[in-house]
Amino acid sequence: MKRVIFFIFSFLLIFSLLGFASEKKKGVGYVGSEVCKSCHEEIYNLFVESGHPYKLRKAELAKKAGLPLPKGYTWDDISYVIGGKTKKARYIGLDGYIITTDKKGNKMKTQYNLEDGSWAYYHAGEIKPYKCGPCHMTNYSPEGHQDGKPGMIGTWSLDGIQCEECHGPASAHIENPKVAKLTVDKSAKACGKCHIRGSADKIPASKGFIRHHEQYNELLAGAHKDLTCVECHDPHAKAAVSIKTKCADCHDDVASKFAKTVHGKNQVDCISCHMPKAAKSAIKKAKYVGDVRSHLFKINTSANYNMFTKDGKFAKSELSLEFSCLIPGCHAGETKDWAARKAKMIH
Repeated sequence: MKRVIFFIFSFLLIFSLLGFASEKKKGVGYVGSEVCKSCHEEIYNLFVESGHPYKLRKAELAKKAGLPLPKGYTWDDISYVIGGKTKKARYIGLDGYIITTDKKGNKMKTQYNLEDGSWAYYHAGEIKPYKCGPCHMTNYSPEGHQDGKPGMIGTWSLDGIQCEECHGPASAHIENPKVAKLTVDKSAKACGKCHIRGSADKIPASKGFIRHHEQYNELLAGAHKDLTCVECHDPHAKAAVSIKTKCADCHDDVASKFAKTVHGKNQVDCISCHMPKAAKSAIKKAKYVGDVRSHLFKINTSANYNMFTKDGKFAKSELSLEFSCLIPGCHAGETKDWAARKAKMIH
């Protein structure tokens, strides 16, 4: 009898351990950024102020940020908020679909633009499922529906881009930091997993601007294709876009000569011309001014150069004079021919 009881107990114990192992495997050892804070508090405090962890937030968290809601909606109607930290906020209903209409199904502006407080249409009137994986969450899988919501395509371990999306699951590292090292991939491709649209060898464009989140596409096409993102950017910085390396650190000869020119004396910086806001995420500020800086860098100074393909669907590998020179606050009243003549004297 004792042997039978022992056998049953052993069987149940093994079964439960297998179940535990299975559950642990499902979670893939993801622990959340709050756990990382215990050892990496300084980095964590900077990271939480960047835009990455806010790519997707549950309504109860987003509500604390004081974001406004689409007209007629309350927080009881919202399950998640997309973004809402740097550029724009979009809202997901209780069914998991992105809100594109008023409650009666009529077209309505449902995207909130943070920079100027305006509202914009986002696929107005369309039934728009949330299928933004893998770039708005951590440990994305295309299978299933997060929270069982039909409009949420795929499942993930953590909302937003958390520490472990770039460094890998940390449970083993937490248990033994010296033995279980985390991933530190400094390649441009690691950032390009999310900062890309379509095929990496093309730069999608729309309505006279490069589309947003294409820094990897631009980098590969531009003059700095051999650089990695982290050579210039600090991925843990407080600002969503933080520069740790200045242009002059690599181009000191050009910078010293430029400082003596009219533009240099008036403190026009390199990025004003070589990284103009030729891409648009939320708002267009002027005809040739979006809200995201380009990563093409090289300027084509020909008056005949068109930065976009004839159909306007793609950008080419060099910036045009319109974006680098003919913008409000610079030389908006001049022509491309004028800019082409003057550009030869800039440096």
